Amino acid sequence: MKLEELQALEHRYLMQTYRRAPVEFVRGEGALLWDSEGKEYLDFLAGISVCSVGHCHPAVVEAVREQAGKLMHVSNLFYTEPMVRLAERLSKSSLGGRVFLTNSGTEANECAIKVARKHAHGRGVEAPEIVSFERDFHGRTYGALSATPKLAENPALGPMLPGFRSVPFDDAGALRGAVGENTAAVMIEAIQGESGVYPLSDETLLAARQACDEVGALLILDEIQTGMGRTGSLWAYEQTPVRPDVLTSAKALGGGLPVGACVTSERLGEVLEAGDHGSTFAGGAVVSAAALAVLDVIDEPTLLRRVRELGAGMRESLLTFDGVEQVRGRGLMLGVGLASGIDAAAVGAELVERRLIVNVPEPGTLRLLPPLTVDSAQVERAVALIGDSLLSYAAG
Repeated sequence: MKLEELQALEHRYLMQTYRRAPVEFVRGEGALLWDSEGKEYLDFLAGISVCSVGHCHPAVVEAVREQAGKLMHVSNLFYTEPMVRLAERLSKSSLGGRVFLTNSGTEANECAIKVARKHAHGRGVEAPEIVSFERDFHGRTYGALSATPKLAENPALGPMLPGFRSVPFDDAGALRGAVGENTAAVMIEAIQGESGVYPLSDETLLAARQACDEVGALLILDEIQTGMGRTGSLWAYEQTPVRPDVLTSAKALGGGLPVGACVTSERLGEVLEAGDHGSTFAGGAVVSAAALAVLDVIDEPTLLRRVRELGAGMRESLLTFDGVEQVRGRGLMLGVGLASGIDAAAVGAELVERRLIVNVPEPGTLRLLPPLTVDSAQVERAVALIGDSLLSYAAG
């Protein structure tokens, strides 16, 4: 089928909620993609941080193939070994409590909201509140959406759920002022991803931890994009001075398959009881097997050290270009802040023409999220392409 025919069918049969680039991808391997015309692309978006072990990693493909050949699905009313082993692996690698497996990051955050509200009711709070930062992104279902201030402003989607309030990003004083006796949780990203890769300061993270401790609220860290090695440690919080009470994960966890998780600290493991929450497909045997294979690849000191080193090298190289004012982030989660007047969307579109896939989360930023398995030659190639594109843009 030609691309024009595919576009016509998409326009007729899919809800028009995405602005798709005029490319049909048909194959992927590692950090590379190929379109329907056989052209090769370097993928520095990785499905928005999903394919972090690269496209079609052999270990993930084999795990999926083997499990799909034995058992694809039974309900959560029964046991499967991959599900239980994945919960154990996630708990032991992070907060040590219990895990609720989900199909997505949004659902992981919905579970975290439930944990926070029920925990707050348990300590006598009648109208629990969740505090988040402006520019946070926690998802698109109504609980997660209500905790996502920018998207929650859309009046056509209202009314939002009550019990959510937001404060200016990285404002420790405003955060302290917003946390009180009715606060069930502070729910934040250690590095805001969708808004353009903006790290939260250690000062504000410490303020959040202290404010929660003072009133008995929970600190929830949304690690859906920052987790699974993206910043150079398995979890981003490991490079900060705080430890959360609840952690959410998804995106890279399944290596391309839909799986997420809400992980609690040990003291919160009993909050949700039978009947409080559920999901038909979550924790399925195939996606759990995939996630275990992904963890085997990512949770390895040599790879994580290399992520930090490659990220630092990219930062240094990108900052040498005219038109690049700053490079934000950690590891291989980078936001390239462009000089005033440069249209990041135009640069991003030209990079697609040059066969480099990046993302433009806001008008002045290129977001880079390459697979964590990317090699140094591919990094150098991507950096050179960005430099060439900026020179071309400046030349008009």
